[in-house]
Amino acid sequence: MRALSATNKYLFRYKWHFLGGVLFVALSTLLAIFPAQIVRYAFDLVGEGIDLYHLYAGTRAQSQVYELFGRNVLLYGILILLMALLRGIFLFFMRQTLIVMSRHVENDQKNEIYQHYQSLPLSFYRRHSTGDLMSRISEDVGRVRMYIGPALMYFMQLVILFVLIVPLMFMVNVKLTLYTLLPLPILSVSIFYVNNLIEKKSDEIQRSLAGMTTFVQEAFSGIRVIKSFVREEDSRQQFAVASEEYKQKSLSLNFVNSLFFPLILFLIGLSTIITVWIGGQEVIRGTITTGSIAEFLIYVNLLTWPVTALGWTSSLVQRAEASQARINEFMHQQTDIVSRRNLELELKGDIVFDHVSFTYPDTGIQALRDVSFRIRHGQTLAVIGNTGSGKSTVAALLSRLYDVTEGSIRVDDEDVRDLSLKTLRGQIGYVPQDVFLFSDSIRNNINFGLDQPDEARMQQAAKDANVYENILRFPEGFDTKLGERGITLSGGQKQRVSIARALVKEPKILILDDALSAVDTNTENAILNAFQRIMHNRTSLIISHRVSSVKLADEILVLDDGQIVQHGTHEVLMQDQNGLYRALYERQLQSEEA
Repeated sequence: MRALSATNKYLFRYKWHFLGGVLFVALSTLLAIFPAQIVRYAFDLVGEGIDLYHLYAGTRAQSQVYELFGRNVLLYGILILLMALLRGIFLFFMRQTLIVMSRHVENDQKNEIYQHYQSLPLSFYRRHSTGDLMSRISEDVGRVRMYIGPALMYFMQLVILFVLIVPLMFMVNVKLTLYTLLPLPILSVSIFYVNNLIEKKSDEIQRSLAGMTTFVQEAFSGIRVIKSFVREEDSRQQFAVASEEYKQKSLSLNFVNSLFFPLILFLIGLSTIITVWIGGQEVIRGTITTGSIAEFLIYVNLLTWPVTALGWTSSLVQRAEASQARINEFMHQQTDIVSRRNLELELKGDIVFDHVSFTYPDTGIQALRDVSFRIRHGQTLAVIGNTGSGKSTVAALLSRLYDVTEGSIRVDDEDVRDLSLKTLRGQIGYVPQDVFLFSDSIRNNINFGLDQPDEARMQQAAKDANVYENILRFPEGFDTKLGERGITLSGGQKQRVSIARALVKEPKILILDDALSAVDTNTENAILNAFQRIMHNRTSLIISHRVSSVKLADEILVLDDGQIVQHGTHEVLMQDQNGLYRALYERQLQSEEA
C-alpha cells in the first residue's frame, strides 16, 4: 500500500464524493439487512397463523384470524418492496459517488502524467519506448482507477455487512453461524487465486495483442517496402503465427473463466445446504424457528458477493499497487532543463557559443568538444560536416533541448539557462532533421506554432517554403488530411511543410537542421532564393551535409568529430586545397555529375 499512498491526495480532493459514497454504502447495506428480519417475522407469522387458523376451526374467530394474518403478510410484503426500492436508489447513488469519483481521479491522473511527460527532457524519451509511456498513461492508470472505485466500494460494503450481520447471526444461534460462515473464507481464497490466474492470462493476451497490433501497424506503415521486396506471403505467415498465438492464449483464458462461476455456485450452494441442514436440526431441538433459517439464508446470499469480491478486490489492489509504483517511478523523475532566472524578453538574435562541450547523458557519447563561435543579429551561419560530426547537437543545444556539459550559450548576452523556456523556444523557428507531421490537416500542421492562426501568414509561409502550388493541387487544398506521420506527402513535401511550419511563426532565430536533404536541386535553389528574403534581418542557422545548401551563408563552420576544423566564407574555405570543406564540395560535385 506504500505506492498507493500517492493516490490519497485524490481522495482528499474528492472527499465529498468519497464520504457520500460511504454514507450510501451504509444505507444500502442497512436496507438489505432489515428485510431479512422482516422475512423471519413473516415466516414465524405464517406458522403461527396456520396453527391459530386450525385451532379456531369452525368458529367465527377463524375468519378474523385469517383477515389479521392477511393484513400482516401484506404489510410485511409492502415493507420489503419499499426497502428494496429505497436500497436500489441508494445503490444508484453509491455508484454515482464512488465510481464517478474514480473516473474523476482517472482523468486527473492522466492529465498530470501527460503534463509531466511534456516537462521531461529528450534524454528521458531516448531511454524509454513509446509503448512503455503509453502503457503507463493508459493501462496502469486504469488499474489504479479500479482500486479507487470498485475495490474500495466492495471492500467497504463487505466490512459494513460483516460488522452488522455477523453479530445478528451470533445473537440468533452461534453454532448455525459458525457452520454457515465456514465455506465463505474458502470461497474468497479460491476466487483470489482463480482471479490472479485470469489476470495473468489476460496480461499475456494483452501482450500478444500489442505485439500483433505493432506488427500490423509496421506492416501497413511500410507497405511500400513489403510490396517492393515481394514479401507479402512472408508477412502473411508472420501475422498468421502471431494470430494463432493470440487465439491459443484466448482459449486458455476462456477455460479458466469457465471454472470461475461454477466454483462460486458450488461454494454458495454448499453454504446454503449447511444452513438448511444445521438449521433444521436446531429447529427440531427448538432453539430457533423456521423464520431464523430463512433469515440466515438471506444473510448468506448478502455475504456471498462481498466475500467473493474480497478475492477479486485483493487482486485489484495488488495490480493497482504494481501499476502505481510504475507511475511513481516516472512521476518522481524531474527535468534538469529549468530556467534559473526565468527571464522574458524580446530576442534580437545575437548568439555566442563559448567553449561549449556536450556529452549525451544516456549514451555517454561526446558530441561537441570546446566549440566557440558567434552569430551576430541578422547573420546567417552554416554548419557543415560529415555524419556524426555534431551538427544537429548545435541546434539541440541552442533550442535548449539539452543543456551544455561545459561552457555556455548566450543569446543577446543572456545565458540561455537564464531565459524562460517559453520565451526562448517561442522565438525560435526549428526545422528538425527528422521531419514529423501530425495526423491532421496541412493547415493545422503549418499553423501548429501559432496561438491565433493567420490565413495570410500561412499561405505566405507555404509560398516561401515552395510548397504552396503542391498543396493547391490536392483536392482539398490546405484542408487535406495527412496520414500517420504525414505519409500522404512525399519526403520533399513533408520537409517543405515542416519549413513552412517554422516560417509562419516569423521567428527571431531560424534553425534549419538538414531541412533540404529530401528535395531536388531545382526546389532547393527555389527555397534558397526565398530564404534570401526570409533571412534578411533575422539570425539564421543552417545545418547541412550538402555544400549547395550553405553557400549563401555569411559564414560557414566545418565540424569534424565534434570540433571546429574550419571557419570562414565559401570563397575562403574553397582556397584551402587540403581542407575538409573543399573535399566535401568536390565529392558532392562528382556525385551530382555522376
